[in-house]
Amino acid sequence: MTERKPQGMSFISWIDQQILDAEKRGVFDNLPGAGKPLELNRGGDADYGQAWMRDYARREGVSPEEFLPTPLRLRREIEQLTETVADLGSEREVREVVGDLNRRIVEWRRIPVGPPVFVRLVDSGEMVRRWRTAQAARRASAQSLPHTPGGISTSPTRPGWLRRLGLGRGKRP
Repeated sequence: MTERKPQGMSFISWIDQQILDAEKRGVFDNLPGAGKPLELNRGGDADYGQAWMRDYARREGVSPEEFLPTPLRLRREIEQLTETVADLGSEREVREVVGDLNRRIVEWRRIPVGPPVFVRLVDSGEMVRRWRTAQAARRASAQSLPHTPGGISTSPTRPGWLRRLGLGRGKRP
């Protein structure tokens, strides 16, 4: 355990003295990674100051979106929702996802923390229209897909486990 700082000595000079004493004792000798260069410039960025944070986030599996301020993260979620709304299972699910996102947007608007960025609410009617259009397009493409010689539909909307059980033959009930 280290001794207490003497009263007449400044804090900075006391810390420097502690480091010098540790160097004399050999505490810093044979440390892992000694003599190896620091990898601060991965990817060719000139931003050396934030390299340690990027490396730490990469090692810990933290997504870059988690570093964004709340309004920018909400905007990104809106963009992702418009791109992936067709993958949702039902109209009810679309409305639930939009409702949750709008709730978080309203929450942020009440007490905005961070940069003053406007975030619009998502129109659930528009998202449902997009979902319906995508579903209609899927059904149309599924009907135009040829069937395999065994009679099993190659439709992407039929679950694979139904086809494997032989329940995927013919039209959907």
